[in-house]
Amino acid sequence: MISASWIAERLAKDSPSSPSSPKPTIVNQGRLGSMIKLLLLGGTTEAIALANHLKEIDISATVSLAGRTAKPEKIPLPTRIGGFGGVNGLVHYLATQQITHVVDATHPFAAQISRHAIAACRQVHIPLVALTRPPWSAAANDQWTRIPSYEAAAKLLTGPARRVFLAIGRTNLNKFSEHQQHHYLLRFAEQPSALPPFRDCQVLIARGPFTQAADITLLREHRIDLIVAKNSGGTGAQSKILAARDLKIPIIMIDRPQIEERPQTYNLQAVIHWLFLNPTNLGV
Repeated sequence: MISASWIAERLAKDSPSSPSSPKPTIVNQGRLGSMIKLLLLGGTTEAIALANHLKEIDISATVSLAGRTAKPEKIPLPTRIGGFGGVNGLVHYLATQQITHVVDATHPFAAQISRHAIAACRQVHIPLVALTRPPWSAAANDQWTRIPSYEAAAKLLTGPARRVFLAIGRTNLNKFSEHQQHHYLLRFAEQPSALPPFRDCQVLIARGPFTQAADITLLREHRIDLIVAKNSGGTGAQSKILAARDLKIPIIMIDRPQIEERPQTYNLQAVIHWLFLNPTNLGV
């Protein structure tokens, strides 16, 4: 984990401070900043915040989005949409676009692109860092059942009918379609292109962030007695977790997929400093 304090310590060590070299950090960062060409793998609020900051400090960057959202939020940087064609396709893109750094700010459950980024950056010797969000942790009185996958979570839905808030997004709903005895509450940021695979369900279209008070009301109105959620972490979607805690509703919590160890941070400023501490492909 890259911490802000670690970055500050490295900057102090790497930046000369003798009278013969006044303000070296500012000069060097200005020169290096003009040579950086960053690929930002996005799709999260963290990626948008970083993109805004990169624009402000005039760092050349392209944001890549998977294309799962029809109307993504506005991003003040050049944007490409769609996949790269596997590791080889990403290697080709990095080489032809002369990318110097990669920041993976994708969703914690976007495991495939994260794994591809690790492999591709290793092949072409480009520094990579992940900007992610801390996972949620169960409090003392929370009723969590932690599960390693969607498939494992679905197996826990055998048994009598329940009223389930299935808070896992749109992509993996079919993994739960075997269990038609339940009523499902689904909440999406956009209207789905296909009908959910459930006989008894209600779909809400709403874009977060949500509040704890609003989600308490939502869970009460729909008489929810079980939540299935993925441990996305952060604050934007945490309201349902806090609401469940308040109402003592059990949660089947799907753990994040395992990703090979890589440099990562929860801190946007740490990413900016990391850029200037990794001049590997800048010829300096």
